[in-house]
Amino acid sequence: MVDVVNLRRFKKRAEREAAAKLADVNRARFGRTKSQRASDEHRVGRANELLDQHVIGGEDAS
Repeated sequence: MVDVVNLRRFKKRAEREAAAKLADVNRARFGRTKSQRASDEHRVGRANELLDQHVIGGEDAS
């Protein structure tokens, strides 16, 4: 025979799992220190500057 399932408990468990997944995504996105964000911004800025140095005549070389 099939076991009886309490739908309320099933819905609550599904909501908890969805909330946990969202929390993981938010931790990855927003869980960084100010110095880490500044370091990443500096790295991206420097990479853009290096790419801009390879522009020929105002157009992309590729």
